[in-house]
Amino acid sequence: MSYTSKFESKEMDKLFEAILSLETKEECYRFFEDLCTINEMHAMALRFHVARLLSMKKTYSDIEDETMASTATISRINKCLVYGSEGYRMVLDRLSEEEK
Repeated sequence: MSYTSKFESKEMDKLFEAILSLETKEECYRFFEDLCTINEMHAMALRFHVARLLSMKKTYSDIEDETMASTATISRINKCLVYGSEGYRMVLDRLSEEEK
């Protein structure tokens, strides 16, 4: 099945090509530190951490206590896990396989 994003553009394609060219964690740190603000970096890391915790069936209150994320943020990420484009699920599944 082919997926078409509502955000697709030439600029986004180039950004994702750049991200796909990264080969190490150090390269990721270097690129994303230049690309994003500190707050954007922390926000993305928090969202992914919340997604991981939700996939482990943690409760909203446990996640809120552990991450300090708002219930609105937790709810939005949960909605993405349930009704979204399956991006979180794809990556979480891959990381889970690597840990085995």
